[in-house]
Amino acid sequence: MRRAYDDPCGIARALNLVGERWALLIVRELMLGPKRFSDLRRGLPGASQSVLTQRLGELEDAGVLARRRLGPPVGAAVYELTEQGRALDPVLLALSNWGSRRPLTSAEQLSVDALVMAMRSTYSGHDGELTIALTVDGDELTAVVRAGRLDIARRSAAEADATISTTASRLRAALFTGAALDDGEVGGDPSAAATFLRLFPRPAAG
Repeated sequence: MRRAYDDPCGIARALNLVGERWALLIVRELMLGPKRFSDLRRGLPGASQSVLTQRLGELEDAGVLARRRLGPPVGAAVYELTEQGRALDPVLLALSNWGSRRPLTSAEQLSVDALVMAMRSTYSGHDGELTIALTVDGDELTAVVRAGRLDIARRSAAEADATISTTASRLRAALFTGAALDDGEVGGDPSAAATFLRLFPRPAAG
């Protein structure tokens, strides 16, 4: 049986709903849109099937996410964030920003959604406009830089200044360590791709 904090503080009340292990990481994996159970397992390989099932049920009971069945011909069930769940986005960004300054203790790779969160929390700003079509581990994303803001969505770009098609691990290295991508991984305007990759300085330890 879950133990709750007997504390009226808003932090305690929030942790009663999303403070269990894996709960906020499930929210992270759903921030860009709905996913099937198998997709969540792929993004959270350290969570066992039983634990993931339990957390999904708890988050559904808490009103953080909802389970929806897709119509034909798919017929599969997906999990998606509710309005309450999406409201956790600034909380996750703040935690990502704070945690990125702590020592790295894992050698595991980032999921695509975790990498997107890392990009959003380290974005340094840019005066110009850029649209970059990203294909990361087969996942199609569009990154738009406009008016100093960065928006990343899980959709294909109709038009883009540059394209980057690679793995999450190689994109992570290019973003945060300056590793070079191969010519075949970058299309369109290479200067636009290079500018984009420089917008995510590695956080200093603090």
